[in-house]
Amino acid sequence: MAKPASILVKLVSTADTGYFYVVKKNPRNTTEKFSFRKYDPVVRKHVEFKEAKMK
Repeated sequence: MAKPASILVKLVSTADTGYFYVVKKNPRNTTEKFSFRKYDPVVRKHVEFKEAKMK
């Protein structure tokens, strides 16, 4: 069996609330780190989420 191309990464809120999303990423196509503006329900607004390693 072949190794899957996509890996799981954690998107951590920059508002320091501890909230995070888990998304799939293909590191062969996307070599830079993910950075998205997504909704953080703790602060109830859209903030930037940055990629971190899964533990």
